[in-house]
Amino acid sequence: MTERSVVRVVKGVPTVDGAGVSVRRTLGSMMLPSLDPFLLLDEIYSDDPKRPLPGFPDHPHRGFETVTYVLAGVVEHRDSRGNHGVLGPGSVQWMTAGRGIIHSEMPAHRDGLVWGFQIWVNLPAKDKMMAPRYQDIAPEDVPVLKLQKGGCVRVIAGDCEGRSGPVQGVVTAPLMMDCQLTENETFSTKIPAGHTAVAYVFSGGAVFGESADVMFAGHLVVFGDGESITVTGASDGGRLLLLAAAPIGEPVVRHGPFVMSSQAELMQAFQDFNNGTLA
Repeated sequence: MTERSVVRVVKGVPTVDGAGVSVRRTLGSMMLPSLDPFLLLDEIYSDDPKRPLPGFPDHPHRGFETVTYVLAGVVEHRDSRGNHGVLGPGSVQWMTAGRGIIHSEMPAHRDGLVWGFQIWVNLPAKDKMMAPRYQDIAPEDVPVLKLQKGGCVRVIAGDCEGRSGPVQGVVTAPLMMDCQLTENETFSTKIPAGHTAVAYVFSGGAVFGESADVMFAGHLVVFGDGESITVTGASDGGRLLLLAAAPIGEPVVRHGPFVMSSQAELMQAFQDFNNGTLA
């Protein structure tokens, strides 16, 4: 198999989203506005429970999918369709906004910490107006691949060594894995040729492929084409999100909470929201 090499490294930049939540952004920043079909990757981290997070109060979405992955703390969500739930550590929510939904996501500290990710994934034009849906996945439903030196890989979406992630029916055929590696521990996985692939290091450091450079926490690695990716934990180990998906190859017209395929569709989304018919 052809090994993918690192073609770009993007350092996360601090910004503010929602009602004033501090995030570290890589995808969706000025440095890297998007990487088909990925539109956004934010890391949320707060270790000060005396300063409650203002969260993400009611806001609309149309035309894409949002992925919430919680490492620590909790995230409470509600939406215009009457859904309500609380995501705890290890939980995943893959929401397909489709033709429109209004929801809120309110993070809160647990044991002094909030830590997690929000990822946006585009939808093809033919699916942008599909019915909204949630896939709420409990921690125990995510298969874990144990590695020989003590590390592990949580397979959230896609397939890895006989384990299949619980995320189903997503048109971009995504791969999403949480990889935790001990010192000098190596993990390799297949990635379909032609798929977009990135890795975000969020703890420790990691070395990718034959490169000698350590990528430390807060950096996004963009890979060239190929059929596999190999990563090795740095001297203190490392933890990273590995993401891949089939590119859509269509125009992207986005503004705020809407991602459509034309300016006319984008204007219609704002009109529908303003007149109360979006969701």
